[in-house]
Amino acid sequence: MNELRPTMPAFETGAVSHAGRVRKANEDHLVTRPEFGLWAVADGMGGHENGALASATVAAALEGIGAASSAPDLLARLEEGVLKANAELREIIEAKGGAPMGSTLVVLLVHERHFACVWSGDSRIYLVRAGRILQVSHDHTEVQDMVDKGVLTPDEAKRSPRRHIITHAIGVHDQPELDLNNGELESGDTFVLCSDGLTEHVADEEILLAVREAAPQAACDALLALTLERGARDNVTVIVVRYQREDGEKTRWLPNMRSEAP
Repeated sequence: MNELRPTMPAFETGAVSHAGRVRKANEDHLVTRPEFGLWAVADGMGGHENGALASATVAAALEGIGAASSAPDLLARLEEGVLKANAELREIIEAKGGAPMGSTLVVLLVHERHFACVWSGDSRIYLVRAGRILQVSHDHTEVQDMVDKGVLTPDEAKRSPRRHIITHAIGVHDQPELDLNNGELESGDTFVLCSDGLTEHVADEEILLAVREAAPQAACDALLALTLERGARDNVTVIVVRYQREDGEKTRWLPNMRSEAP
């Protein structure tokens, strides 16, 4: 019996992943499955071997997600894949005597005109629309919690030595914790998924400028080059996904979005 394959909008995808200038191995993994309406970045934690294994386990669980019959079905398939990866990691951790291991995750899901952004940890997803940029995800970190409570300012958070302490990740707890943001696609929408190796060195307005001025793969290459130029202390992974219709559809700005560059 053939799987249902929805008619997918026209997407152009660029992707790049690099170990950076300091670390010897790349613990990031990425997934690009436009035929299923899924793109993802996983950033492993727990040291070289454990981190790479954690992100690879998450990526493998998402690679086989398959084509969905509806937006709710696609989300359910993602949740099933995440639960599977989380259970596998919990088993590995137990077999390794409690070794620290986990992975951040950020996912873009698309079915017809619907999109959903799902995340756990501090890997990010941005939406560029009508020349503006919005960070769709909200970092799961100690310092972000402190910013939300008014204890730190955003500038203080950027300088905090605790800015990389993550509060959610796949494999860390028996049940994974995910957040979701969703909406309707507009022609020209461009999504940027990345590990924190990019945002450690590159500001939001610089991401906007790179994406606004280049095709997706060229934008990925430019963002990687900028990160490497600035020292690339961590692994860096970037996916850029651009949606384009040919029927003259006009783009609309979403409420509460803010411009990050002129």
